[in-house]
Amino acid sequence: MSKFDHSISRRAFARGLGFGLVALGTPALAAPADGSLFGEQAEWVQKYEADPRLSVPRTTTPILSGQTIAATEQAIALYQNIAARGGWSDVPNQTMKVGTKSAAVVALRQRLMITGDLDETAGTSPVFDSYVEAGVKRFQARHGISSTGVVAQQTIAALNVPAQVRARQLEINLVRLRAFSGNLGGRFVTMNIPGASVETVEGGQVVTHHQAGVGKIDRQSPVMQAKAVEINFNPFWTVPASIIRKDLIPKMQKDPNYLSDNKIRVYNSAGSEVAPNAINWNSMEATQYKFRQDPGGDVNSLGFVRINIPNPHGVYMHDTPAKGIFGDDFRFVSSGCVRVQNVRDYVAWLLKDSPGWDRDRIDDVIRSGERVDARITQPVPVYWIYVTAWSNDGLIQFRDDIYQRDGFGAGAVSVSAASSSEAREGGLLEPMALTDVPRR
Repeated sequence: MSKFDHSISRRAFARGLGFGLVALGTPALAAPADGSLFGEQAEWVQKYEADPRLSVPRTTTPILSGQTIAATEQAIALYQNIAARGGWSDVPNQTMKVGTKSAAVVALRQRLMITGDLDETAGTSPVFDSYVEAGVKRFQARHGISSTGVVAQQTIAALNVPAQVRARQLEINLVRLRAFSGNLGGRFVTMNIPGASVETVEGGQVVTHHQAGVGKIDRQSPVMQAKAVEINFNPFWTVPASIIRKDLIPKMQKDPNYLSDNKIRVYNSAGSEVAPNAINWNSMEATQYKFRQDPGGDVNSLGFVRINIPNPHGVYMHDTPAKGIFGDDFRFVSSGCVRVQNVRDYVAWLLKDSPGWDRDRIDDVIRSGERVDARITQPVPVYWIYVTAWSNDGLIQFRDDIYQRDGFGAGAVSVSAASSSEAREGGLLEPMALTDVPRR
């Protein structure tokens, strides 16, 4: 296998090259301030405890910005230079953590030094000490890997992507970034598919960051431009025909109580409710009926909120009752729509210029369980993009080329991470098409 056969990216959030040793803490579970208000699961965020002088701050520079384009150009030159000088050698496929003593630790130190994840003064000792652990955490954070400080399979795969591949990856994504170099609007939203993340932008600065759950490899979220025009609180969800065929029928074959347990009602063409046991689930008969899930953030696949962004693909953004996914590295779990972490913060930002929709009103409506729609006074541009590598605020970042669009061939995907994410969903159906938006 050549070096080019390696996976070409890992999800990232952190700094890039050459700014010394950064001590990063471990990810922590943080419950929303009002998480107990609605009896929700806690939403996961990454939190780093570090010396303020060495910390990796969350960037305020939008991924779609002139600053990011300029910084990515500099990152390309830097990686090209590293590649021209011979790049780096592979790190042995060996699990390493604090206390490990091995020649593999020497190779790890040398690898981290080349990309500035470990200060050159750290030396070449074969002992995996706290300095190496901090460097590993920094590297993991830059590549979107949980910052455990333990070198295992996923981290080794990212370490061993050749420098020339990283340089080429940055070049490919620079073209994508330049495609958005025009006027994007004073207020806009960016959802980066490979990063499974959302950022809101206003006045040239990122206002809020949100982890996201995006389309599976076989049900991909589209690259597109749209506008957020309306918020649906406590929405119903009408199950699309494709989901009935692919998901609902198989679930009912396994568990005849699935519909009742998940508050999904069945209606015939006349609008009358039909008992689930009246349908032959060993056939396609179910596709002749309409399936609608009752509102309720504890069960409804849309959670408490749906954000309507009219588009030809019929996808949208929404809350989810399966908030544990936001703590996973692998968040490619949907059927094309996008689940948004801390969705009330996101909605509050979207509605901030809409009279009568302050945060208290939003929380009151959600608490009430009432089906309510809120129009966004000034529709907000929303950009779904596919960017796997870029640099801004001194940070060089890489993401998994999850849909294999960078042209390097099949990359390694963490199967165990994907399995844990899907298991965490608790058997929920995943929304795909926008079928029950109120018609006006």
